Amino acid sequence: MIAYNKMAASDLLKISTLGELKAAGYESKSIKEELRQNLIKKISAGENVFEGIWGYEDTVIPDIERAILSRHNINLLGLRGQAKTRIARMMTALLDEYVPVVAGSELNDDPLAPLTSYSVELIKQKGDHTPINWWHRADRYTEKLATPDVSVADLIGDVDPIKAATMKLSYNDERVIHYGLVPRSHRSIFVINELPDLQARIQVALFNILQEGDIQIRGFKLRLPLDIQFVFTANPEDYTNRGSIVTPLKDRIESQIITHYPKTIEIGKQITAQEAKLDGKPLDKIHVPELMKDLIEQIAIEARHSEYVDEKSGVSARLTISAYENLISAAERRLYKNKEENTVVRISDLIGVIPAITGKVELVYEGEQEGAGLVAYNLIGKAIRTLFVDYFPSPEQKKKDKEGNPYVLPLSWFGEGNSLDVLASQSDKEYKSELHKVPGLENIITATIKGLPEKEKEFFMEFALHGLAEYSQLSKKLLDTGMQFKDLFSSMFDMGAPDEDDFDEDDN
Repeated sequence: MIAYNKMAASDLLKISTLGELKAAGYESKSIKEELRQNLIKKISAGENVFEGIWGYEDTVIPDIERAILSRHNINLLGLRGQAKTRIARMMTALLDEYVPVVAGSELNDDPLAPLTSYSVELIKQKGDHTPINWWHRADRYTEKLATPDVSVADLIGDVDPIKAATMKLSYNDERVIHYGLVPRSHRSIFVINELPDLQARIQVALFNILQEGDIQIRGFKLRLPLDIQFVFTANPEDYTNRGSIVTPLKDRIESQIITHYPKTIEIGKQITAQEAKLDGKPLDKIHVPELMKDLIEQIAIEARHSEYVDEKSGVSARLTISAYENLISAAERRLYKNKEENTVVRISDLIGVIPAITGKVELVYEGEQEGAGLVAYNLIGKAIRTLFVDYFPSPEQKKKDKEGNPYVLPLSWFGEGNSLDVLASQSDKEYKSELHKVPGLENIITATIKGLPEKEKEFFMEFALHGLAEYSQLSKKLLDTGMQFKDLFSSMFDMGAPDEDDFDEDDN
């Protein structure tokens, strides 16, 4: 006969009684031991347990694997959008595909280690004929968002007077208890998100479950050695702003693992490409230069270091995902509006990602609604400024050199009173025509960037103009429908709407 641990799922599901389960060689094991053994198998086989989690290969994931090998409860500590909950959900892949439970058991009792009086009595009556059900690993996961209104009854349970009256039971009988989420998660992974938001008195109710394995409900003390893998998530901000994890509870959570944001643009791009929802979009008709993908990630990096953005709150990876989706949609809208066959995204399309930024950043000083929009616009400018010198000579340095300044021709053209409007809805033909009006601009691109695809030429020409504006060589003004570039000095006499230089003079 095939050993239990070698049996296929289809064979396991044929086992329907306790006697058959014993004959197959089934042995009880705790959920922590189950996770540990399956992790050992995956590590030994060179398998990636946390598929799709990028940037944690050398930091967070090894810490989690060590915690599982140590049979620890885990607290994932990090700012918003750092994949904490996703990691917790992926831990179900380390559970056995199916485990046996006593049929009809309220707490999914292990047939060889029953907890409830129902299962104990049933096994006593029926012995090896006790019916067995099978529980899939996908159902062995419970998640609860900690909010101030969560009660002990929600998590642990309460005495049910209606059940006591209906079944004519004494209040000393454990059958009058209505179990909460934690006991019902016996033999499961139980996740509490935003743990500090849980009231201190509710956190205290978890002490005994974590350490001693018993629960107390309204003075009803019940020895209930629950078998649970606890995973908590928390935001460092919460320790000071909204609440805190009480010290004795922190002491009982054996491993606290600190998460972080992507450390490189490349990792950020992998996450964005994986998570962006682009189904149904005409991606074969929209070309996105690699620089634009870098700019989207750089916006988030600038936000995380911006003096205007609350660093304690963090800037979620959702910012770049939403921004990239909006960027594609901006190009898609232009495609339909101009009835064109294909298009290349433009720097001016970044105006369309502002709504994706404003809801994802918390300002240090909350003001009018326009404030978040200005900060978003400023962050886009900073991202352009940062990446500009990776492709072109520094305008500040070239200005000092006098000789060999590649920017002289285009800057002189603007100095003669010329201006250039780059509009979001312009057809590709109009867009290219406008950019090629600027003398010397195309030469800068062809001389500086080697091996540039023909279809990206105008994209980089526009990028050059934005970069010159960010380095205070040109004036750039945000229009309702796009951008306007003018000579910097002539714009000083323009009494119209302020441009981004007015918003952030110290950076130039």
